Amino acid sequence: MIRGGSERSLVRALGTWGLAASILNITVGGGIFRLPAAAAGALGAAAPIAYIVCAVAMGLIVLCFAEAGSRVSLTGGLYAYVEVAFGPLIGFLCGVMLWAGITAATAAVTSFFADALGALVPPLASEPARTASIVVILGALAALNIAGVRGASRFNAVMTVAKLLPLIALVVVGASAVRGENLRWTSTPATPDVARASAVLIFAFLGVESALVPSGEVHDPSRTVPRAIFLAMIGATVLYLSVQLVTQGILGPALVGQKTPLAEAAAVAMGASGRTLILVGSTVSMFGYVSGMTLAGPRMLFAFGRDGFVPAQLAMVHSRFKTPYVSIVVQTLVVIGLAVTGSFEKLAIIANGSILVVYAACCLAVIQLRRKGVQESGTPFRVPFASVVPILAFLAIAWIMTSLSADEWRALLVVLAVAAIAYASSIASRRVARAENLT
Repeated sequence: MIRGGSERSLVRALGTWGLAASILNITVGGGIFRLPAAAAGALGAAAPIAYIVCAVAMGLIVLCFAEAGSRVSLTGGLYAYVEVAFGPLIGFLCGVMLWAGITAATAAVTSFFADALGALVPPLASEPARTASIVVILGALAALNIAGVRGASRFNAVMTVAKLLPLIALVVVGASAVRGENLRWTSTPATPDVARASAVLIFAFLGVESALVPSGEVHDPSRTVPRAIFLAMIGATVLYLSVQLVTQGILGPALVGQKTPLAEAAAVAMGASGRTLILVGSTVSMFGYVSGMTLAGPRMLFAFGRDGFVPAQLAMVHSRFKTPYVSIVVQTLVVIGLAVTGSFEKLAIIANGSILVVYAACCLAVIQLRRKGVQESGTPFRVPFASVVPILAFLAIAWIMTSLSADEWRALLVVLAVAAIAYASSIASRRVARAENLT
């Protein structure tokens, strides 16, 4: 039920390609199908600048993730990295913020997916049918994850390929319809505008923190984690820039304000069939995102239960399938409730700032893990220019966060307060967990 017992019960079945597919599956979510319009609205033809800024910032950040992940292979991902580096209080505060972000994002995309499904299949657009779709989809994904991480990993790999094909088709076919004048800058964007645009766009790169949560089920983490991260992030960056350039090159100023920008660009380049292809692709993409989050999210609850912060039942591992089945069921019920009622919208605001704070804590954790000499079996990955990369990553996050609104900061403080209360009330259960861990 705790780190020493249940953690060893998990099967280390995720390899480099499986983990990379999971990261890419979560990173390339439904947002890419609307992202070009938001980027163009913020920076016009200079929108690619924000992508480059985000890619550089995420490049620094994922270097820190790679080293931390090669040193700490416990289930919980960033939460586990920060906890090992700074202790249970800071680790738990970051873990709660990370879980809130994961849960809110999963519920939001699930809701969007149900709406998109209703648009493609009108009989599913009614409220009862929409609710039933959410319950059936999330229930099926939960059952798949309970049955075993190998099957869930293979399913995520299939979904990753399925969602990428329409995007690649748009880039390849649409390139011939690009008009050069639509890509010419008329002015240089102001630095604050780039910061705010980056604060929005960087969430298109998020997903590493969720995909690394099942670290206790990764084979040879010191090699698998950094390789999988780099493969996934390079692929996402190239894809995003290509999609933005092609979509912007096709639609030009008309791109701003489009609710389905990629579908409209495909209609110009490929006709009605192209538009349908992209609409179907967006639905598949969101479904793939939800499937990836269904693998990652419950492992946060498992980690909390393992360490005594929440009831130990959440850290129970299925005797046959060797998966954290109780946390999977609880997480699924929470997401269903949020997606059906729509209350996830407030949590979506929390996700923005909270995940960036966790990122910042993980960057600092790398320095502490080195100082403490923490490492698993084998030689841990060490980032190039090791002394400066974590600091640069931290400063990049701080710069992006200067553009967060007052409401986002207030929501972040509320999450921290709730987490602190939960931490204080779990003193007795954590003592029991520590005692059992020693035995």
